[in-house]
Amino acid sequence: MGVASLILGIIALVIAVGGSALSLGWIGSICGILAIIFGIIGKKNPESSRQASVGLVCGIIALAWGLLATVACVACIGCGAAAAGGILNHI
Repeated sequence: MGVASLILGIIALVIAVGGSALSLGWIGSICGILAIIFGIIGKKNPESSRQASVGLVCGIIALAWGLLATVACVACIGCGAAAAGGILNHI
């Protein structure tokens, strides 16, 4: 489980950071949640504890970044819609 956590954590981090511009932060968040779950399970095994810890940290960072990017994207869309509505009301 430690290796799965590590791989998912790295993938989640890459997708959350790189996919933020493409509004794919939510996919990174899902992978981050899985990395956190597998990291918690993997920490019980002393042989893969270090890999599980790194996967856990990457998963937490990816989850936070993905959620932040998703909220920012929704807020940006809302502000754009409000601005467009204001402009259309003055025409």
